[in-house]
Formats: sequence, C-alpha cells, structure tokens
Amino acid sequence: MARTKILPFEKASALLGRLRKRGKKIVQCHGTFDLVHPGHVHHLEEARELGDLLVVTVTSEKFVNKGPGRPFFNDQLRARSLAALSCVDYVVLVPHAAAVEAIDTVKPDIYCKGREYAETSTDVTGNIHDDIAAVKRHGGEIRYLGAVVFSSSKLINNFFDNLTPGVKTFCKELARGCPPNELRKQVDGFGKLKVLLIGDVIFDRYSTVKMQGLTSKNRILSGRFLSEETHAGGALAIYRHIKQFTPHVKFISLVGTEPWVAAALQSEIAKDDDWMLRDEKFTTVVKQRYVEPLVSGKEMLKLFAVNYIDDTVPPGATQRALLTRIADCIADFDLVVVADFGHGLMQREHRALVQEQAPFFCLNCQTNSNNHGFNIISRQYQRADAFTLDEQELLLSCARRPIEFLHELELLRESLGAKYAWLTRGGVETIGLHDGEKPALCLPLDHTVVDTVGAGDAFFSVAALAAAAGLRADVATFLGQLAGAQAVKIVGNREPISKQVLLKSGMSLLNF
Repeated sequence: MARTKILPFEKASALLGRLRKRGKKIVQCHGTFDLVHPGHVHHLEEARELGDLLVVTVTSEKFVNKGPGRPFFNDQLRARSLAALSCVDYVVLVPHAAAVEAIDTVKPDIYCKGREYAETSTDVTGNIHDDIAAVKRHGGEIRYLGAVVFSSSKLINNFFDNLTPGVKTFCKELARGCPPNELRKQVDGFGKLKVLLIGDVIFDRYSTVKMQGLTSKNRILSGRFLSEETHAGGALAIYRHIKQFTPHVKFISLVGTEPWVAAALQSEIAKDDDWMLRDEKFTTVVKQRYVEPLVSGKEMLKLFAVNYIDDTVPPGATQRALLTRIADCIADFDLVVVADFGHGLMQREHRALVQEQAPFFCLNCQTNSNNHGFNIISRQYQRADAFTLDEQELLLSCARRPIEFLHELELLRESLGAKYAWLTRGGVETIGLHDGEKPALCLPLDHTVVDTVGAGDAFFSVAALAAAAGLRADVATFLGQLAGAQAVKIVGNREPISKQVLLKSGMSLLNF
C-alpha cells in the first residue's frame, strides 16, 4: 500500500491536476524528512486536517545540503517511511534543491511549514520568500504549524554514526562554545568587511576526452574529443567565493588583451569591482586539463595538463602602474587578500608594499608546476597577519623532511608575525593556529571527492574572512573546512561555493 502512494516527479502534476478538478483540496508539506520523528508526525497530521489530500514532497538525496553523512537514509527509505503514515496520501521525490519546483508541481491549496519559518529572517537558505511567492502564484495560502518540535539533525548527530568519530568529537566540542545560531551570526558578520583582493587570474579549461588507447603506428595515446568548458580560476575564483559573503570586494590583477578575455571577465566580475590592468604584452594564464568523463561517485580522472603562461615578468610600465593602483587604495580596506600563484603579478616591490601598508594581510603563496621551488612563502614574504599553505608548501619552506607539522607551522607563524596560520593536508587533517589559543585539529568533513582543484582556494577565501573577523581558531578552521568540503564536489571552479549551503551544513553539524 505504501509503495502505491509514492508518485514519480514527472507524473505527479498530471495526477494531482485530475484530483484538483474533482474538487479535492490539496495540502502540501515539503522537506528532507531524514529521520521521521514525533514532531514530523504531529506536523503532518495537522496538515492533513486542513484539506482532502496531503502530498509530501521530499528533497532527493543528491540535493540535500546538510553536510557529510546526510541524508542518513536514502530516497527510498525516506519515501517509504512517509508513505507508511496513514495521514499521508502521496509522497513525491523532488530532483531539485529548493521547494519552488515542488510547489509548481503540486500547486497546493495550502502549503504548510513549521512555525519556526513564520519569522522569515530565521531561514538560513533564504528560500522561504520564493516558496511563498510560488504558493501565491498558484492561488494557495501558507500555514505555519507545529506544537511538538524535534530536530532530525540533533537526533542523528547524537545517536547515529553519520560522522567519523574524530569529526563528531570536533563538532560536539565546537558546538559548546559556538552553537548553530552563533555560527550564523558570525558568518553574517563577514558582510561588513571591505576586502581588497590582489592575485593572479587563471582560467581553468577542462577538455573532456574518451581514451581510445594507443595508435597503431607511433604508439601514442589517442583520445576522442567530447566537450570543453572554461572556469574562472585562481584569484578570480577566490573573488567569486568571497563575494558570496560580502558585497564589498575590489579585485586588482593583470590580464592580457586576448579577444575572449573581456567577455569572460564581464560574466564573472562586477564592473565596479574590476580594478584589473590589461596589457597586450601579457599572456592571460590558462591551465588546460585533459580529463576523462566524470563517473558518478568517483573522483574525476585527469590525464595531463598544458599551461598557457609567460616565462618572463610583466613590462616595467605595467609593474609601476600596478604598484600605484595598490598604493592608492590599500588603506581603505579592512582586509587585504593576496593570492600569489607566482605567475608574474606579484614582484618584490608589490610584496613589500602590501606587507608594509595592509591593515590586515591574509596570504596564500602557492607552489605549482610552473613555479616549483621558487615561490616559497618564507623567501617571498616577511610578514602576514594570516596565511594558509599545504603540506608541500610547508616542506619547501622548511627545506627538509620529515618534519613535525604542528611545530614547523608554529615556527613559520612566529617568523611571519602572523595571528593565524593554517596547514591543509588534504584527506589527512587541517591544522589551525591562532595566537594564544590551543591548536585546532580538524579532520576532513567529507571524503566524497569529485575534483580537488580549487578546494584550497575555497578554504583560503573563508579562512581569510574569519581571520579578519577575529574568530576563534576552531571556528575559523571549521568554516574553512566546510568551504573545502563543498568545493571538492564541484568540477574545477565551475561555480563558487554557496554561503547558504555552508551555513546549512555547518549549523546542521553543530546541532547537538
């Protein structure tokens, strides 16, 4: 019986339309319903009493943004649990992240939400306004219900193995001093920060090929071209991430004058934020990666890469113009973020100026295949208020191995006079330091990886904002990890991380 209540999303609209024509009053409830608890049952029973039919629409697991290990129960189990309730007439799994598409399918006479949504400012996603508009567009009304309140996230976090033991311990301890609403308050506070971003623009080009094997004559690898897409990477990706959290961002960089560059930049950066220089003698950096088609549930397989990049420094006139541009505005910002990829933008004079005049200076000095052994943080910089680096970058800075990571990170922090320091070690751990606090050691929040490209930049973007806001080391590290966990599920820099998703997953993880 329960299975017959479950409607395919594609067929639900037609069936419900026929029932509506027969005069049936349709009530709709929507959510994740990861763990059906007494609060859900009471809510659904209240809703059913308002009409002739109760339709429960459920967000499909692919679109649930409540952090790692969620939903705990898959689509089939959540749908069957709801369909087993006598008060529920139909269940529809919805292949969309928000509720608008579900509302457009059901066209409810009454759409029910919990009483906590009556105050729209408490909605982390900000989607409740869209929901209300969609309901009214179809002639329906909103009702806020619920006298018995439980939290699925709190129940799952406390009594289920949705997280690894190390992550659960970290989140539980963090929640004691930073409960979910406090986390949201602190992240919302980023919106006041005025940020100057200085860094290398990189365009990441993904060329997807189907490998065919070796050619018969020359024995070289052969692949059939399938598709290609170009993403805004490097410091441009960092700009897009930071822009999710504060509208006050200006971006200084250097690009060439290739015909395609102007259109690409126009689609990615607000006109008022674009303080970049254009030089016809400079090659806009493009990193082209040849990859195999993405297989669901597996990390993208990269075959090889070709970089389009100059091997000389920018012309002297361009360097001087860049120096003037930075000097004229740097004092006007709360936070100066430098993403130094070692591709020619930052020369000795520019580094010295930023170190001397930035009110709060957050640095990421990257090592990559083009600058390996040359762009080392301890050689290029003598001061930073906060910095991030990865394991290889720390090893190069120390110029020896093996090392004790925590000890060497602390020595580097002291040598740069930094208040904050982070070492990201991929799938191992992230170490966060803040002057006067005990180290924050955070394990990876999620091991589901699509593409690691850009994950470090996402971490750096959020960690820089957290440092400028003066957050505790554990909170700032947690926020950076949330950004990285979101980024590894995105192909390259196809899209920026989302503040809404970060808050929703972070608040869910801290709900104990």
